[in-house]
Order: sequence, then structure tokens, then C-alpha cells
Amino acid sequence: MADVAYEVTGRIARLTLNRPERGNGITRGLLGELQQAVEQADLDPSVRVLLLAGAGKGFCGGYDLVQSAEGLDRETPVGAAAPPSGSPLDPTVMAANHNPAETWDPMVDYAMMSRNVRAFMSLYHCSKPVLCKVHGFCVAGGTDMALCSDLLVIAADAKIGYPPARVWGSPTTSLWAHRLGPQRAKRLLFTGDCLSGAEALDWGLAIEAPSADQLDARTEALAGRIAQVPINQLQMMKLLVNQALYQQGLHATQVLGTLLDGAARHTPEGYAFQGLAARQGFREAVRQRDEPFGDHGPSTYKG
Repeated sequence: MADVAYEVTGRIARLTLNRPERGNGITRGLLGELQQAVEQADLDPSVRVLLLAGAGKGFCGGYDLVQSAEGLDRETPVGAAAPPSGSPLDPTVMAANHNPAETWDPMVDYAMMSRNVRAFMSLYHCSKPVLCKVHGFCVAGGTDMALCSDLLVIAADAKIGYPPARVWGSPTTSLWAHRLGPQRAKRLLFTGDCLSGAEALDWGLAIEAPSADQLDARTEALAGRIAQVPINQLQMMKLLVNQALYQQGLHATQVLGTLLDGAARHTPEGYAFQGLAARQGFREAVRQRDEPFGDHGPSTYKG
């Protein structure tokens, strides 16, 4: 079964993250399929807009790091075949787990993680508009795909944010400041708090935040409206607006964000988090990381 389901209906290419049993957790295989699907849609003259969504209970819970964080990975023997995506030997997850007794090479880490950034940014670089539909949850690495899309329609009761800002992560695509402005980006990244879909609309991150039962209908309506515009006009408008972000230094910011992501996993606190995951499991480590914050969003924080 494909990690990213692909279908074209009319003028809309539908890309659906398809690992619902793992919360659509990100693996190298999923990212490879995402890039291929984006390229396929970009080259298809019948397609005018891409619609990115997630199967199951939520859009994406971030990287599939349970095995890696719990210390189950081992080195790939020299000359051995590449490990399957999502396995403990997947380079995407190997970058997350490192023995502090050994030397850490930040450029090996960067080489691995920057490949992921290129996959996320395929959505941004696609010449055609990309509409992202978020339901349930979109957290951690899942936000990289959402923020690299052009427009976000987020269910009012969904949550979106980057909890790894608390420990063990830095947003590699580094789009929060570009999407929200510096002060609101700092508000989220200084706390790791999540926004509800309703808050995301109020903050300008979402273009719409319908109720969960209206999410599909509102997203389809917007995609259909965009698809009425000639493809060359859509491409020109996206190219025009994207230049503004390029001129603001997006590429340089992403290089720094990706390097800092590696650094964040190799701080004393990062190693402590990984050690806790190895002893008690990744989910327990995340629970202990997030429990003091109560997972309150900005509008519900009571101090």
C-alpha cells in the first residue's frame, strides 16, 4: 500500500498521506512518494491545483520516531542494501538517535535532514497551487508539509503546532515567522503550544477554519474555485508571491533551522529526552515533556 495515495479527479490532484495506523508518521519512504506525487501533478497538464490531506484520525503526527528514539537502531553494514523506509535503520530516523559516547558529525546529520526539507519544499516549489486540508492534528514535522503548502484549511477543532520546540527539535523548513510574523512565531516556538483551527484562522495561518463536519465541503469548494482559473495564471500568481519569501531570506533561514534541529537533538536536554525514551518509550517521553504545559493553546492559557 502506498504511503501517499494519488488520484486525479477533474482538475484536482489529490495527495493523501496514507499511514493512518501510525498517525501518518513521516518516513523517508513517505517523503519520497510525496515528492514523486508532487512532480507527477506538476507535469500533468490536466491538473490545476493539488489537494494535500491525511487519512485516518489526523493529518500528520510528525516523524515516525518511536523505534529510533527508543534506541532500537543499529548501523547499516558496509555494502548492505538500504533499509526499508520507517525501519529502525531508515536514515531519516537514524539522524535522531546518536550515542553521546561517540562523535557526532553535524554535517552527516544535516545531509540527512536537508533531504527531508527538499521533500517538504517540493510543495512550495510546485508551480501549481497546493491546498492543505488539516483535520485532527498537525504537529511537529507534520507542520512542515502544511506550512510548505500555499493555503491551509484547518478544521476549527484541529490542532497545529510544534511541541518539539520544548526539547529535541527545531522546525527545519523555518516557515513559522514567514507565515505568522516574528512575534506570533516566537509565541508558539517559545512554548511549543498548539493553535486550534479557529485560532489559526484568527492568527492568519489558516485561510478557513470550518467545523469538522464542513471541512471537506469547504475545502472542495475552494479547490474547485481555484481550479477554474487558467493554469498559466495560477502559475504566474504563485511565482510572483513566492518571490517575496525568497527575497526575505527563506533559504538561509532553512539552512540554519535544519542545522539547529540537529543541534537540538544533541544538547544535554536532548540526550536526556532520548534516554528517557529508551528507558520508558517515546510516547512516555513526549508525555513527560508536554505534561507541564497542559497542552493549552494561546487563547486557553490560564497561567
